[in-house]
Amino acid sequence: MATGISANRLELLQIADAVAREKGIEKEIVIASIEEAIQKAARSRYGAEHDIRVVIDPKTGETSIKRYLTVVPDDAEIDEETLGVIRLSDALAVDRDAFVGQVTDEELPPFEFGRVQTQMARQVVTGKVREAERERQFEEFKDRVGEIVNGSVKRVEYGNVIVDLGRGEGIMRRDQSIPRENFNIGDRIRCYIYDVRRETKGPQIMLSRAHGGFMAKLFAQEVPEVYDGVIEIRAVARDPGSRAKMAVVSNDSSIDPVGACVGMRGSRVQAVVAELQGEKIDIIQWNPDEATFIVNALAPAEVSKVVMDEEDERVEVVVPDEQLSLAIGRRGQNVRLASQLTGWQIDIMTETQESERRQKQFAETTALFQEALDVDEVIAQLLATEGFISVEDVAYVEPHEIAAIEGFDEDTADELPARARDFLDTEAAAQDARRVELGVEDGVLEIEGVTLPMAVALGEGDVKTVEDLAGLVPDDLRGWFESKDGERVREPGILEAFALSPDDAEALIMRARVVMGWIEAPPEPEYEEANYESEGLDNPEDLDLATAEGEAQDA
Repeated sequence: MATGISANRLELLQIADAVAREKGIEKEIVIASIEEAIQKAARSRYGAEHDIRVVIDPKTGETSIKRYLTVVPDDAEIDEETLGVIRLSDALAVDRDAFVGQVTDEELPPFEFGRVQTQMARQVVTGKVREAERERQFEEFKDRVGEIVNGSVKRVEYGNVIVDLGRGEGIMRRDQSIPRENFNIGDRIRCYIYDVRRETKGPQIMLSRAHGGFMAKLFAQEVPEVYDGVIEIRAVARDPGSRAKMAVVSNDSSIDPVGACVGMRGSRVQAVVAELQGEKIDIIQWNPDEATFIVNALAPAEVSKVVMDEEDERVEVVVPDEQLSLAIGRRGQNVRLASQLTGWQIDIMTETQESERRQKQFAETTALFQEALDVDEVIAQLLATEGFISVEDVAYVEPHEIAAIEGFDEDTADELPARARDFLDTEAAAQDARRVELGVEDGVLEIEGVTLPMAVALGEGDVKTVEDLAGLVPDDLRGWFESKDGERVREPGILEAFALSPDDAEALIMRARVVMGWIEAPPEPEYEEANYESEGLDNPEDLDLATAEGEAQDA
């Protein structure tokens, strides 16, 4: 290229072919970049105001440099940035047949590249080739996310490993490598592609050996049943280099998924363990029943009881006293991995702790009934034993349900609910007085879903107006979790004691915003009303009854 377009034509094509093979890009892209480089150099030589185009014949290497001019009227506005135009009067001086809109081209003579043109051409070609190479890398690797690739370590920078993948270059950041695993330049390495990003400095191929997908793909290589899809890996949780849990399920009832992954005498799992630097792997059976899956995930610990809170995705697991340390694991590793695997927040307690808590709740409920209903301890204990946990339960229960309790008669069944209602009325009056004292306006209590105890709790949380309530978010009412010193800590909400669901908390806030006029109320559903009116019925219940009768007749 140093002698410009006077270079041997065949040599030009050979250079383009060699660059294309070396960079793994199309030859046409290299030729196009050379054309642009010569074009830029020609404009530098003949004037930047000219529309100069260069064409290289990909078969012969013949180079053509032409200047294109478009004829415009004499009164057309032409400035320094207008390219490739000529006024009609100037065009007629050259060609008597020229007309407005005509496009003429003129062959320009070859020229020798100077130092500036050579440098400019080199930059253009280098930039275009690099851009094409980056695009080729992105197109090649974008569909390979989730695959394991082999490469060699190119360099190590501040704990980040740069890996040569042959037709691309990937990076494995420090947090994606297995702890205590060191690599030297030239080492062969297997990694998992978990992301490919298009960035200004080129495609970033993100590699990992700590990703759960890496372990899953290793099992796919070692276990034919996983590769064929007979066994599915549903979830993976890892503490890289230390321990991992993997949930598997078989689509063939005749195949044991755990045994197939372990292999004869552990041969299959040991091959994966060796690649992961001795990482211990617990392979467990996945189960569609969440409670059973959680019990399996806590293996090798035994579980006595599981109590699930689906709204908060929390589960309370009760284990025998001697199994507590095994269930929690060293530094909480076992329960942490089980939580990651299942997606549930797991709280562990022993049978003794659970029994003590149950006895405490029983004693508190008994004391509550004694005070609220003015009854002796035996009656209060009987109510607590039968499952009554609050005064509201007693106040609004059907009398025959209390009369059915052994030792209670009909008079007692009538008297206890009456006492409970009297107690609730007294409590309500006291709470309303407390609400007024706290300065909570009546409008807050008028919002659908806000009870008197809630209004008092809102006032104690400094939420005293409808506007105050409208300005909250659900977490303000329900509470939230924060990380403090590496631990997950629960921050209580204003209405923490009322155990609101996320939907209920959001509904309260939205109703307050509607009252404030910040948002419009959602339209009321009209489907049921339209149907029962069209049927000549009085209410939706009649429509349900008529529908059921019609279905019975059809049957």
